[in-house]
Amino acid sequence: METIKKICEGNVRAASRLIRDLEDKLPHARPRLRQLFKHTGKSFIIGITGSPGAGKSTLTDALIAELRKLSKTVGVLAVDPTSPFTGGAILGDRVRMLRHAEDEGVFIRSLATRGALGGLSQAAGDAIHVMEAMGKDVIIVETVGIGQQEIDIINHAHSVIVVMVPGMGDEIQSMKAGILEIADVFAINKADRAGAKQLHTELASLLNSAPQSAGAWRPPIVMIENLYEPLTFVEQTAELAQKVAEHYAYLQESGQLDKRTERRAMMQINDALRACIMEPVIDNLTASGELQYLAEKIKNREIDPYSVAEEISKRFLKSGGINDIDKK
Repeated sequence: METIKKICEGNVRAASRLIRDLEDKLPHARPRLRQLFKHTGKSFIIGITGSPGAGKSTLTDALIAELRKLSKTVGVLAVDPTSPFTGGAILGDRVRMLRHAEDEGVFIRSLATRGALGGLSQAAGDAIHVMEAMGKDVIIVETVGIGQQEIDIINHAHSVIVVMVPGMGDEIQSMKAGILEIADVFAINKADRAGAKQLHTELASLLNSAPQSAGAWRPPIVMIENLYEPLTFVEQTAELAQKVAEHYAYLQESGQLDKRTERRAMMQINDALRACIMEPVIDNLTASGELQYLAEKIKNREIDPYSVAEEISKRFLKSGGINDIDKK
């Protein structure tokens, strides 16, 4: 209970330790997360996604500054690539946000993808809960970078910013339906580059041609130019922050916030079921050597994966439930 109390009081060390333990899947971490859950649900969650190298971390840093001007406390989850040596986050994102390191109103934490698809770490949802329990007004989740299928951020965030850059294939990226569907705000970063206006025109054309019901939110497109032109850059990132705030207000007024919260709850159930059912089964099969044995037989076409999955599910779920796994 002492850990729970410290986290709810905003203790960074206690929160960091629990997030680390959740990443490492230590046995005591999940019960503590259950105790924290009743203290969650009050934060505004912003997702920032886009191609690697699009400038997501730079814009995250600028948004932190804008939110702090409004006296908002901020939590940041930067999902980094996994180090091939330690299995941990490479921490590239945190390096870009060092100017906020001494700010007690800002808590920045990196998470390693650890092989997770979808642009997010498997522990990202749990880490968001920890930051919510800390009482952060706004939580920014920066993904590792997206492709057409990597759109998990929509299941965690209230508002999603998709960052695009001219000359990096974003013209093709913008054609992908998934990207158009998840974006609540588009940011064309490095807009002083050649091709920025063309990208804006093509993106606006795609948005205009998409079917839209009356009163629906139309994602705005914000042009952000050179970081090294401070006055212009600050004005444009302030505009980006304003558009995100307008989208959140729209969600509240239109009733869409409840729908997004419900979608997030469905994903939380899905993630919890995977943690409670799938992970123990895989761990058991791996420890016994059966997983390797079955993979060999599937590779040699002696059995099929569908029959294997059906047999395993019957064995573990119909023989008394997942609690019997450790007895087998």
